[in-house]
Amino acid sequence: METDRLCEPKAELQRGLSTTSALGLNVIDMVGVGPFVTLPLIVGAMGGPQAMLGWLLGALLSMCDGLIWSELGTAYPEAGGSYAYLKHLYGERKLGRAFSFLYAWQLLFSAPLSIASGCIGFSQYLSFFFPNAGRPFASTHLLGVPIVLSGQTLIAMGACVIALVVLHRSILAIDRIVRWLGLLVGLTLVFVIIAGFTHFNVHQAFDFPAGAFHLNGAFFIGLGAGMLISAYDYWGYYNVCFLGAEVRDPQRTIPRAVLGAIAIVATLYLLMNISVLGVLPWQELAQDIDSHARMFTMAVFMERLYGHSAAGVIVLLISFAALSSVFALLLGYSRIPFAAARDGNFPAWFGTLHPKHRIPQHSLLTLGGMTLLCCIFRLQEVITTLVVVRILFQFLLQGTAVLLPKHRRQRKLRGFRMPLYPLPVFLALGGFLFILFSRSNFLKEMRTAGFILIAGTVVYVVRYFAAGDRRVQG
Repeated sequence: METDRLCEPKAELQRGLSTTSALGLNVIDMVGVGPFVTLPLIVGAMGGPQAMLGWLLGALLSMCDGLIWSELGTAYPEAGGSYAYLKHLYGERKLGRAFSFLYAWQLLFSAPLSIASGCIGFSQYLSFFFPNAGRPFASTHLLGVPIVLSGQTLIAMGACVIALVVLHRSILAIDRIVRWLGLLVGLTLVFVIIAGFTHFNVHQAFDFPAGAFHLNGAFFIGLGAGMLISAYDYWGYYNVCFLGAEVRDPQRTIPRAVLGAIAIVATLYLLMNISVLGVLPWQELAQDIDSHARMFTMAVFMERLYGHSAAGVIVLLISFAALSSVFALLLGYSRIPFAAARDGNFPAWFGTLHPKHRIPQHSLLTLGGMTLLCCIFRLQEVITTLVVVRILFQFLLQGTAVLLPKHRRQRKLRGFRMPLYPLPVFLALGGFLFILFSRSNFLKEMRTAGFILIAGTVVYVVRYFAAGDRRVQG
């Protein structure tokens, strides 16, 4: 009997995600609460309606990087996305094993930050109905990072718990849920756009300050800060790649979901921001104080157009979009520690599938638990740390891998092939490097990334020698 159990094959993930659902999953991951709460940040960083340039360049960067994800996603349609790509392209028994481990390691930090940003955004917007929720009942600093405990913190944690409960089902059930979530999130953006353009003031929307496009140091610093924010708002177009082993017909589905989501969301983002600036003066949004227009931009926008009740409706819709993004992020990221565990590069505990639903239950619960802890941070610190860490550990390594001889040979044999290769790759790498080096706090954020890298390297080396000792003893 024991021998029979040992010979049984491992349970595998189920291919149940359709093209429509994959597209919807990417859209709700991209939208979330980001564009609704970061509009004042990008306007303030760039000093006027020229912030639209940040959205345009962010869309171009996302499209170039989306071409990279489309190539790799169809070449290696496996669970874990970037984990699998780095492993295959840098050598499964060489650097690839170390790079893929470090990627999965940093994900234990960056993924909860990313998911927590959606939870925090959800709580901030929902506090429109609870004005005292943001009042801290405890606050401190940890390694220079502000930590706040308040009613908003508890609301953010509640959002994470709700997402975990909804995700405790099969990919076939999730496929149906994602279709409706994608539709409702898209309609929310369309609703804001229509409202803005039916009350549009063109002179206000394009009221550029003097010297707005003067190409000096301040312009490029502002552009770098603006692109960092827009990059955060666009990210999520690759979520389907993490679910490569659960996608039906990945050769067709992955490129359509990745590139289609970027095109749809970029168009909606640009139209939404123009429509809002045509109603709310950019000077009001760019204030450094925590004004009502800065904290609840879309609520103030709707209130001025249709009254307080309309503001309440848009707050509920945006809160729903934020909760949907938490759902999508947990779904995608939970597959990466699972893939590393199935590969022997992470503790086997992460590789356990639920016996009925065939979902990576331990990986999902671990990321959910760490997200609960990350909800104590402030949104701005979460966004900047997240973007820098992710660029260093994922986008730059992955983009460079696409230029290696191994992939140049592989892309001729199978999968999606980007047009104008390798130009989009160089544009993507250049854009990410510009975001990194144009920031005034670059060195501070690099120290955080360096700490994660050093800790991960130590863990990898210890595991490597421990595995060697076991092989010798065996």
